[in-house]
Amino acid sequence: MHRSRLTSVLIDCAEADWQRSLEFWSAALGRELMPEEGDDPRYVSLRGRLGSGGAPYVLLQRVPPEERAVHLDIETDDVEAEVARLEKLGARVKARISNHVVMLAPSGHAFCVVPVVRGDFPEKAATWGD
Repeated sequence: MHRSRLTSVLIDCAEADWQRSLEFWSAALGRELMPEEGDDPRYVSLRGRLGSGGAPYVLLQRVPPEERAVHLDIETDDVEAEVARLEKLGARVKARISNHVVMLAPSGHAFCVVPVVRGDFPEKAATWGD
């Protein structure tokens, strides 16, 4: 048995438009920009009320121009079990990177399966039987 839930919505922004993208999304969603913890300058959070009460975080991610998209992160207490569950539903592994897995949904949309990142896990997560 393992647990998982949607943890983050990531808005991928091209390097050339990075500052303008930060300003736009902050103003559009009415949320303050907050650099992510750690040393990775590719990520900035829009926290505020987003991410409270189990709602997903919204993050901006700096990417090469050809990779712009919106993608989801699913957090889980067992990455391999969640990957296996999602493969049975028709997703496929695109890449394994460090401690997370990039997958493609049958619709072609990329998403990531990541280890637990939020403090209110597991009480607001779904439980899956293996």
